[in-house]
Amino acid sequence: MRRLDGKTAVVTGGGTAGIGRATAARLVAEGAHVFVTGRRTAELDEAVEAIGGNVTAVPGDITDTDDLDRLYAAVAARGRGLDVLFANAGTASFQTLEATTLDEFDRVVDVNVKGTLLTVQKALPLLNEGASIIVNASTSAARGVAGMGVYAASKAAVRALARAWANELTGRGVRVNVVSPGPTDTSGVVELVGEENIEAYNAGLSDQLPIGRIGRPEEVAAVVAFLASSDSSFMLGAEVHVDGGVNQI
Repeated sequence: MRRLDGKTAVVTGGGTAGIGRATAARLVAEGAHVFVTGRRTAELDEAVEAIGGNVTAVPGDITDTDDLDRLYAAVAARGRGLDVLFANAGTASFQTLEATTLDEFDRVVDVNVKGTLLTVQKALPLLNEGASIIVNASTSAARGVAGMGVYAASKAAVRALARAWANELTGRGVRVNVVSPGPTDTSGVVELVGEENIEAYNAGLSDQLPIGRIGRPEEVAAVVAFLASSDSSFMLGAEVHVDGGVNQI
């Protein structure tokens, strides 16, 4: 029997070729029906085609309450509540302290903090007893990477929120945990640094990681699937680093 047979899951940021899509595919493979959402309809359609079944795309922006209402209305219409929520959608930014603008600060915090809060808040009425919420943070929140102060701060805020939510939802039997990926090979990183720079960027990061390479989205997805399942039933408010050892050794 697969670990998530009969379960219903939501993955935000599930269209982009990265952690969200890889996780959606893994949760389907574990037996769940997965709702994926994201701003880019074409990429969501590609994700549905690539995954091949038991996945429903609902386009939307996690900072837009109407879009989230539409997502969760689709989940409610399935009639089985919600068992797994992977609050994955986010955005990143490279800006030094001197170069940081208020517009860029607002953009990153709006998506990563407000968007994550709304994603989880709007899901509350649908959560089944024993549901699992997994929030995507980042190892950057603990490392002080130059040029990523606003991004790191937004992910530290998400980590703090998850601790509070873990306390608040225990009475409903809902578990909240955090996955914090290290450098991972995703299309989002390509967009951030530019396709012409990605090879050198990844090579530089690989040299910094004890494991000697950057991560694959499927490796993060495997940890999310574990946190989504009853195999992690004694974990609450935990943060799992999937980071090639960069914050560990």
